Amino acid sequence: MIPFSLAAAALATEGRLSGGADPDSLITGPLVFDSRDITTGSLFCCLAGKSVDGHDFAAQAVAAGAVAVLANRPVDTSALVVPGVLEAMGRIAARVASEFTGTVIGLTGSAGKTSTKDLLTSILELDGPTVATPRSFNNEIGFPVTVSRVEAGSRYLLLEMGARGLGHIDSLCDIARPTISTVLGVGSAHIGEFGSREVTAQAKAEIVRALPAHGTAVLNGDDPLVSAMAGDTDATVITFGFGKHCDIRAEQVGVQHDGRPHFVLVHGKDRRRIELRVHGRHNVLNVLAAAATAIAAGIPADRIAQGLRQAEISSGGRMEVTTRGDGVTVINDAFNASPESVLAALTALGDIAGPTRRKVAVLGEMAELGEEAADWHNQVAAHVVRLSPAAVIGIGSSHIDRMLTTITAAGLIASKASDGVPLVEEITRVLRPGDVVLVKGANSLGLEAVARELAAVPTS
Repeated sequence: MIPFSLAAAALATEGRLSGGADPDSLITGPLVFDSRDITTGSLFCCLAGKSVDGHDFAAQAVAAGAVAVLANRPVDTSALVVPGVLEAMGRIAARVASEFTGTVIGLTGSAGKTSTKDLLTSILELDGPTVATPRSFNNEIGFPVTVSRVEAGSRYLLLEMGARGLGHIDSLCDIARPTISTVLGVGSAHIGEFGSREVTAQAKAEIVRALPAHGTAVLNGDDPLVSAMAGDTDATVITFGFGKHCDIRAEQVGVQHDGRPHFVLVHGKDRRRIELRVHGRHNVLNVLAAAATAIAAGIPADRIAQGLRQAEISSGGRMEVTTRGDGVTVINDAFNASPESVLAALTALGDIAGPTRRKVAVLGEMAELGEEAADWHNQVAAHVVRLSPAAVIGIGSSHIDRMLTTITAAGLIASKASDGVPLVEEITRVLRPGDVVLVKGANSLGLEAVARELAAVPTS
């Protein structure tokens, strides 16, 4: 946190101090909404959830080191009382952002945001102190928390921005306006909420329209809905992708025997062979986005290549590959499941297994697809049939039922998860030593925990 006083926070939020709060006390730590994350000098935000109210932990938070709490009613400890805690969090974060003199980078897209953020962080940290969105703190709650973590000595503030409707990214940019905006792609994630890809594109374009004229838009040149965003800004535009027309592109893309991609990174006359530590050929596009964003930030090519070669995806549930003692490889890609990411994960399953190892796919129903749900599940079923795994286990309702029917009609073994049997136990029954198993599904299904438990199954 760039320190400022409780009095300044009260002024920024139109709040009032209560409970003996000292107006001269400095907020030196970040905004926190989980009492377990309290650090000395932080400001605890009393958010009210469905089952837990942060106001009940106010005294505990101050005792643990918080300078005060942000509350919408008086509590029995030092507090800044505001009309709305969430809005006040945004105002405090905006105050912090206004004093930050480094580079603010905004990142959005229908899929790949968090993976790209992790890859880009590996580059930026080689160039200077970097604060980046933890995990997927990309909404109206997590975003101000991330902004509040920036310090006077930070060089980069890398902000992942999510959206479930028009105006969402606008509101985030009002808190911290980027000078570099990167858009990965417009896909089918949350299309049931947006209604169409065109509306999704309008929402994502808000991050480009927020740029100042001296800023840079980094756009996926292979996605027509994204490349069209060049018309939404007076900022400099650079593109990334696989086409010859892209400013930063990948050539000679291949996959090593363990499923890790390699390619030649091309920028003008500069050509560099990059071998990645991450799995999945779909991550090459994310790497290109990270490289293009780093170029926009003025980072030297040698440093970019070094960062990419050592980059890993630190946020869990995204191409997290673990090989057990019995040779079973578990691919945990279960944090979310947009249709495009499911198809990419199935391709990665095939690449990692190669021609000799058995493949097992554990697939959850894809959510928030609206009228396109049936078509997308049909496409996934067709991809599974082409992949020809040894077994498929499906989790979900009617869409999964139809998908499994298509798969079994092609002569493959496929079944729906049983209600009375723990899923890990059911998966274990079909596995043999040396198999490769993919666990993929919507976050709401909780399959990430299943994948982690599966990876930790004793093998002796």
